[in-house]
Amino acid sequence: MSSNDIALSVNNLGKCYQIYDTPRDRLKQFVAPRLQRLMGQTPKQYFREFWALKDLTFEVQKGETVGIVGRNGSGKSTLLQMICGTLNPSGGSIQANGRIAALLELGSGFNPEFTGRENVYMYGSVLGLSREEIDQRFDAIAAFADIGDFIEQPVKTYSSGMVVRLAFAMIAHVDAEIMVIDEALAVGDAVFTQKCMRFLRKFKEAGTLIFVSHDMGSVLNLCQRAVWLHHGQLRQLGESKEIAEAYLQYTLQEVYGQEARLQALDAAKAGLAADGAPKPMSSRDADEASMVDYGACMRVNENLSEANGWKTGAGEIVSVRLEHLTPQPNDVFRGGETVRMVITAKVHQDMDRPILGFLVRDRLGQDLFGENTLPFTDLNPRPVAAGATLSSEYVFRLPMLPNGQYAVMASLADGDLHTNVQHHWLHDALIINVSSSKVRWGLVGVRFEKIELKEIS
Repeated sequence: MSSNDIALSVNNLGKCYQIYDTPRDRLKQFVAPRLQRLMGQTPKQYFREFWALKDLTFEVQKGETVGIVGRNGSGKSTLLQMICGTLNPSGGSIQANGRIAALLELGSGFNPEFTGRENVYMYGSVLGLSREEIDQRFDAIAAFADIGDFIEQPVKTYSSGMVVRLAFAMIAHVDAEIMVIDEALAVGDAVFTQKCMRFLRKFKEAGTLIFVSHDMGSVLNLCQRAVWLHHGQLRQLGESKEIAEAYLQYTLQEVYGQEARLQALDAAKAGLAADGAPKPMSSRDADEASMVDYGACMRVNENLSEANGWKTGAGEIVSVRLEHLTPQPNDVFRGGETVRMVITAKVHQDMDRPILGFLVRDRLGQDLFGENTLPFTDLNPRPVAAGATLSSEYVFRLPMLPNGQYAVMASLADGDLHTNVQHHWLHDALIINVSSSKVRWGLVGVRFEKIELKEIS
């Protein structure tokens, strides 16, 4: 890959802060080492080092969308500030090829005493726009922000949502080649967030996007790859679905602590090739995924032996089936019919409130629909002893799905809605291969009873 194809190059990046226990130590650090050098002594250090980022290296291609994930304090915001040039690194380098526009901490870059209009002109000049260019774009910026007369009021009078509206409207109209978005979008209302997401999807067609969020659904929806930061270091870099699954296991383990140890399933059985890349579809899967020009056709393949995920050893799922309510001459599902999902599990230790459930996800790992047994067990608690076998059944109308591959996640847990431990989690227990020429829009198709166009005189 040539350097012209790289939008952002991060090489051995590090940021170190000096932590002083008392103000006196800060004064000592300013004076004492100089005197010690003059006296031929080894300078003494009066601070502790804290590395917010250390030895971080990765590249982002032009036109790529990369998510940055990690717990609070992992170095995400520090990285973004150094990418934008508002923070200098302690070591390493960052090279960006193109104009960068950023939406970082709430209100970052705005003067609270200035009006919205004044901040637009000030922020625009910081991003490299001339006054004439801002004049030409001001009406579009104001319309996108949609804060009405507040554009003429000081920013200190704005709500947090209004600040985000104005900030995003600015970065959306500066012709940036690299856009950096922190978690500020979580503050906006649903209507404005949808407007921002539509803009970001359009921006992805030609620009490079660096996106930070705790919402893994947004990361899966927008990003091809993801960077997982942990204590200031690169923990994992890969496809967004792979990172999302690994990060989910990690965060659950942090919640459970010593109560349960989540053991990752063998990668050889996890739908991964030896090099860690997803296994390719079989020729049968590929042929079925390419079928078009006839009604919805779904074929379900059992994938339990190769499903990745984790388990604690307290129990395990032994069977996941999707079946017709009445016998059919073949195993094809059309969508719209009533079907039954059956999950069977073996319990290895006593459980007070066992839960079985499933989720159907698209190829990006986005949750489409699913259910679990909580609605039943909340009314009818069913403690079980070690050695018991559990079976759960879910009868529902199967939706119509667009062409592609879908995975069924299945899980066995113990607890209630608010406090539970996931003892066995399988990401790809079933694979659904869909061929359909009828579902053209959206993530899930709906069977319409009537579509009509008529003229009313």
